[in-house]
Amino acid sequence: MTTVSAIPSVTVPETFNVTAAFLDSHLVAGRGDRPAIHADDQTYTYAQLADLANRVGNGLRDLGIDIEQRVALLLLDSPAFAATFFGSIKIGAVPVPINTLLKPEDLAYIMNDCRARVLVVHAALWPAVQGMAAHLTYLRHVIVVGLGAPEVAAPRPRGIFGRRLTEPVVPKPTNGPTIRDFTAWTRAAAPQLIGAETHKDDSAFWLYSSGSTGQPKGCVHLQHDMVYATAYYAKEILGMTADDIAFSTSKLFFAYGLGNGLYFPLGVGGAAIHYAGRVTPETAFGVVAQHRPTLFFAVPTLYAALLAYADQGHTIDFSSVRQCISAGEALPADILRRWQARFNVDILDGIGSTEMLHIFISNRPGDIRPGSTGKIVPGYAARIVDDHGQPVASGELGNLQIRGDSAAAQYWNKHEKTKEVIQGHWMSTGDTYYQDSDGYFYYCGRSDDMLKVSGQWVSPAEVEGVIIAHPAVLEVAVVGWPDAAGLIKPKAFVTLKPGTEPSDALATAIIAQVRSQLAPFKAPQSVEFVADLPKTATGKIQRFALRQGP
Repeated sequence: MTTVSAIPSVTVPETFNVTAAFLDSHLVAGRGDRPAIHADDQTYTYAQLADLANRVGNGLRDLGIDIEQRVALLLLDSPAFAATFFGSIKIGAVPVPINTLLKPEDLAYIMNDCRARVLVVHAALWPAVQGMAAHLTYLRHVIVVGLGAPEVAAPRPRGIFGRRLTEPVVPKPTNGPTIRDFTAWTRAAAPQLIGAETHKDDSAFWLYSSGSTGQPKGCVHLQHDMVYATAYYAKEILGMTADDIAFSTSKLFFAYGLGNGLYFPLGVGGAAIHYAGRVTPETAFGVVAQHRPTLFFAVPTLYAALLAYADQGHTIDFSSVRQCISAGEALPADILRRWQARFNVDILDGIGSTEMLHIFISNRPGDIRPGSTGKIVPGYAARIVDDHGQPVASGELGNLQIRGDSAAAQYWNKHEKTKEVIQGHWMSTGDTYYQDSDGYFYYCGRSDDMLKVSGQWVSPAEVEGVIIAHPAVLEVAVVGWPDAAGLIKPKAFVTLKPGTEPSDALATAIIAQVRSQLAPFKAPQSVEFVADLPKTATGKIQRFALRQGP
């Protein structure tokens, strides 16, 4: 079946530069003195952020950067990220945010794949890049945020080599790309900037997929995509206004975090909180206490960790938050129930993707179906099809496809993969779903995670939703595992809450809980207790890594 929203598409002028909509429009409207970004103990107004973005744009032009050339961002969440992102777009260049947790070889792959001429990098991350500069074929200039500082600003995050930097970072010039300090570079640039006359369908920015099933893929997003996602999810679903303050625990280099912590709040004239360090339950609650956000964005694994932290007796004030949002993986109904009871605020679960830019199916305030991903977001259409591309009936499992104008135009230099995933107006998500008669969508797992047990399909997400409700369980992942006869059966990998010890009796109790609520063939044949589950940088559990074994 196909579900189509009734709200018409957003109208964007043919000649359009998205920076004008998210920064310059606020100055024209007299909102230049309003807070745009809170970072540590500093607040940047819209006027200050626009000034810095203009200086970045002029600085890039001074380096010879032209329309459509790529600018790589290896930056911590900060006003420098925001200014570089929008300053690049304003001159028609294409910013490419890069995951700061990548291995060096993956970083080099992305830098060479997108052919970035400029890299803007935080001083804490620069040494790793400096050691591999000879392998970055197209790189001509490096701008280092904090290069001239006497020391790296605390808290010092982990670099892409996973080590903490304890010494001042003072990179030495090399025979490779030119090296400049971000502060000195932007101060020397002019604060007035006339933007490029870009088209609404020009490339605006690229985001690289996680690459969990191969090399990362560059998703080419257009000038109008952020406007579309903001209009239909931020405004229609979240009801975001200029009074909102958004805190995203997912970083800006992710599609989810980029919307939550940058263009959503700027799109409505609100404010964002940027936290540069590693997000833990302690730091997340600390940021909430300091900056008092009204919107809180996280992934299910962090919500589970936050609940465990709260259950340890810590004093927490979450009263400023009017709405929580979850994406990245399906939110178990038990975590939703416990969160509502503990903090008296709902979590809106939804699904989005790097290819579609942000969330396209979601629960909404006053309309939450626990265990469900919700209903189609206005401005989008969804259909569930079988392996032959034919729509399935209500209640039947199938492959989820999405249509909407925030979709990426293509995968950069991946023609065959583009044709496989983008089928006309439809984007194949790679997720298995079913839709009930009331229009709610239910996630069953990634298509390659689904299990065929005794000739019947088993959804890992369904089994995990039962196991997570056990009072001893913190996190769980269910995968297919061969039994003694070589037949695939469900196996549960479980991490326990602090203070709980693994035992055969506990494993038996977990299996019994599943058998009491689901068909017997869906119950795991075994339970393995582990200290941690393998995850991507976005917090998604890597089930394929569990299937591969130690």
